[in-house]
Amino acid sequence: MNKQVIVGLCNPKSPANVGAVMRAAGCYDVQAVRYTGERFARAAKYQTDTKNQRSQIPLTAVEDITGDLPAGFSRVCVEFAEGATPLPEFKHPANALYIFGPEDGSIAQSIVDKADAVVYVPTLGCMNLAATVNVLLYDRLAKASLAITHNTPADHNAWVRKSRDVNNRLVVR
Repeated sequence: MNKQVIVGLCNPKSPANVGAVMRAAGCYDVQAVRYTGERFARAAKYQTDTKNQRSQIPLTAVEDITGDLPAGFSRVCVEFAEGATPLPEFKHPANALYIFGPEDGSIAQSIVDKADAVVYVPTLGCMNLAATVNVLLYDRLAKASLAITHNTPADHNAWVRKSRDVNNRLVVR
């Protein structure tokens, strides 16, 4: 099985954050995003997925954030919690469901109690949901043995041209 990532959002309230999570999912090769609760569904009409990732990555409402998880997936809660592992010290599992709490609350204790790991991003104060997802997914990529690497400046430039926004033509001279 290839390395796979699912992002789980516990009762998100902000369509802007969910849209930004979808954009991050596209940037970091996430296979699916799932969410619980009613708040996002009510706010979903305010579409903020600026890269239209929903057409490529499933965004699914679920009753149980950890339910129907494929075999071989680890449950990783990302939350400021006493006893959690700081993200710089965390070794990411090959296949993971990363679970994030709501913008105005925490992941339920019952979910944390069943987690394979609980990690936190060591910041001064808490980041918003989308920022936390981006940092976690970048950390996973940066630590991966198959991280984006290039041997020559031409390789780097090709990657930049492929990944940047269509309006960006910036060149360092």
